[in-house]
Amino acid sequence: MKMPQKPPRDWRNAFYSKSIELLKSLHNQVKENGPAPGGKYRHWDTLRHIEPPEGLTSEQWWSTLKMARQSHYRTISLLLDKQGSPFQYALVDPVLERLHRIDRDASGHIALPEQATSPEMRDRHIVNSLIEEAITSSQLEGAATTRAVAKEMIRTGRKPVDKSEQMILNNFRAMQFIRAHTDERLTPDFVFQIHRIVTEKTLAPDQPALRQPQDGIGVYSDTGLLLHKPPSAQEIEERLVRMCTFANEAETGIFLHPVLKAIILHFWLAYDHPFTDGNGRTARALFYWSMLREGFWLAEYLSISRILKKAPARYGRSFLYTETDDNDLTYFILAQLRVIEQAIDALKHYLRRKAEELQSTKALLRPSENLNHRQTALLSHALRHPGQIYTVESHQTSHAVAYDTARTDLLDLETKGFLTKEKRSKKYIFRAPTDLADRLREES
Repeated sequence: MKMPQKPPRDWRNAFYSKSIELLKSLHNQVKENGPAPGGKYRHWDTLRHIEPPEGLTSEQWWSTLKMARQSHYRTISLLLDKQGSPFQYALVDPVLERLHRIDRDASGHIALPEQATSPEMRDRHIVNSLIEEAITSSQLEGAATTRAVAKEMIRTGRKPVDKSEQMILNNFRAMQFIRAHTDERLTPDFVFQIHRIVTEKTLAPDQPALRQPQDGIGVYSDTGLLLHKPPSAQEIEERLVRMCTFANEAETGIFLHPVLKAIILHFWLAYDHPFTDGNGRTARALFYWSMLREGFWLAEYLSISRILKKAPARYGRSFLYTETDDNDLTYFILAQLRVIEQAIDALKHYLRRKAEELQSTKALLRPSENLNHRQTALLSHALRHPGQIYTVESHQTSHAVAYDTARTDLLDLETKGFLTKEKRSKKYIFRAPTDLADRLREES
């Protein structure tokens, strides 16, 4: 990644032109096209490569966009940059449109297959989402473990064997923690607690959690280019207090959409970079905490990091665009709204696929109606993964049930001949037979 080119600082000069015709042209552009022509909220780094409207230079075109954005800006007075200037965002049409769609899907009714969203399946889908977010959020920050190995570790409850696995397990526990604490107000201690969970056993013994003045910590590109230097370490405590005030209370006289608040918290923690490590993971955890606290229940099922991992450069640019253009958070907000929409679409696709798989499995089991939903889900998975190993611990984690309940499920499937039981060390494991489909047909 490279630094985007900073916009011209003297964009207002175009409106001091002595040419009446040019002024008319500029004002017509402001009036007709608005701050986001064609639904695109472009940064100068992109705009300068596009052919400008007839009669205008690229710099003049940029001036019309900046002028149009001025009337849409809202200031976040508690969030200040390193020079003490506040960040701001513009409530442009693309923002409003995406907020409307997220409101509709993430806090209200979402049209999904009944089999996939029934109450008894809820815990299983949430666990899957927590695992997915834990894995991809860690991979964004360098964890090298594969998804398959990471899932096996979390589901079976085995101990991590390296730092990458520890990062993923920590993220999973952090997501579980915020789910259980959505009723709490945000405090610096609460943020520290999330960070402690995220970084457990991954920091060097002599490495402090908080940045120190002598650290010189920043965000660098793969080539060693400094992309972001956070505010002074001496300001960390004060900035955390302001962030918590923002999270807990709406600013006087200004309505801030809850999704925007969650996104801004995400940016805020990442921008301030208060910790020596784990800032990104903590920032994304705060996003989830804020979304759930505001009643966006579907956030429990979403993995934003899975979407971010597919386009990490776009994620990084949204931070840089904000910093290089008058603290304009609109770039980051639009990027994250798009991520949330993509995560919702991915969830819809996933649940529909799971509903179809469950239906196919139930078709084989129709005459024998004595299997519960957990057992049916396991058999659905086993049909697609011949030879797969299951344990009481993995079944317990996957469905968020008690140990005895998970044990009873597996022993019952073994008794019916749908799983085979083997002893490994001091524990029993249950294996999906390669001829499971034939066994199910025989049973029916």
